[in-house]
Amino acid sequence: MTLKTSPISSNPHLSADFGIMIDLSSYPDGVFDPMQMSDQSFAELEKLLYTHSLVLWRGVKLTPAQQLRLTKLFDQASNSYGHGTETSGLQSKSILHPDLKTLPEHPQVQLIGNGQVTDEAVAPGLKPLPVLKHPHHKTFHKSVISDEDEEKGYTRFYRWHIDAALYGLNPPKVTTLQALRVPAGPPQICRYDDGTGDELTVPLGTTAFVSGQKMFEILPPELKSLAVRTKVQYSPHPYVWMSEAKAKPNGLGIECEGKELPRDKLPPYEESKIKTFPVLWKNPVTGLLHLEVHPCGAEKLIIEPIPHHTKASRNPQALYPDGATVSDLEVVREILYKLQRPGISPAYVYAHDWKENDLCLFHNHGVLHSVVGAFKPDQHRAFWQCNIAASDEPVGPDSADVKRYS
Repeated sequence: MTLKTSPISSNPHLSADFGIMIDLSSYPDGVFDPMQMSDQSFAELEKLLYTHSLVLWRGVKLTPAQQLRLTKLFDQASNSYGHGTETSGLQSKSILHPDLKTLPEHPQVQLIGNGQVTDEAVAPGLKPLPVLKHPHHKTFHKSVISDEDEEKGYTRFYRWHIDAALYGLNPPKVTTLQALRVPAGPPQICRYDDGTGDELTVPLGTTAFVSGQKMFEILPPELKSLAVRTKVQYSPHPYVWMSEAKAKPNGLGIECEGKELPRDKLPPYEESKIKTFPVLWKNPVTGLLHLEVHPCGAEKLIIEPIPHHTKASRNPQALYPDGATVSDLEVVREILYKLQRPGISPAYVYAHDWKENDLCLFHNHGVLHSVVGAFKPDQHRAFWQCNIAASDEPVGPDSADVKRYS
């Protein structure tokens, strides 16, 4: 079976192959059922995902079990929800805590959205039916858009991130999002408010995606050299650690105000579970490098020196040519911002226009994404989100990559 596909975006600034839509006529009777997927069909889907980073189906209605099956096909050795099942009372301080409702029969599937759920089919097993809360930048950003401007339709990116616990568990390879209820409304204008004047017109309640491969590709040589040699160490329990801190106005990282929780105020942690990942993650199909960092949770950078055999021809503007461990949080954030900010410029953002019964599968090791926008209390939105912690760590650059970019 050959899948019938079409591009999801005509934006010339995105990677030429970013995003693909699969036509339901590709399947028997026009029905996509992950439970019935053959090995050959999955191999074709897997190649599509890792080539295009994001796969979309329209007009799909999966059960939670089917959505979990689709997600798990990409990593059958794992079964744990991507953020685990922390039971410490201190985890209630996590910035993720208010936004997720776990489906009891399928704890890897989370109900997210906005407003009062009135349909049991949206929230199976949840009693009473919950009120959902769409993340709003006013709860997380240091500066906020005025009420007057919000009424005019201005909004912000909430938080640029990869789906990952960043402590104890490995980042999920993929995430699936299924749109169950999508409210209608006019577009909004997403303001960066970072001094650039950048703005982007977006559909109401969009999910914004950027390619980690493009984010790396557009960097100047000295920043590519730095990225290929750098690893990021994340804080233990990073979502609790950052719970009193505030984000930058474009959602790309945290403002340095000293509000991160000290270690003795965090839930108990083990040094062996603290995660350190490379800045660049290698795509298993294309071999390309994707810049994949969760800037909010980063605590330290470990920079390797430029290899001896490339020093004679190295760029005289090379940064940290002899390597370094950077533990000054302000410097850590400055470096990551220089690496990542170009890649979230408006030209490189794909803002998905959600329709009811959209199913989106994205390569979590290949993109960054952000919640965007604001809903009124009576605008009901409901999605199922599913990801599972990866059974292995992301693969970083190999020696040939380091030689090429150093």
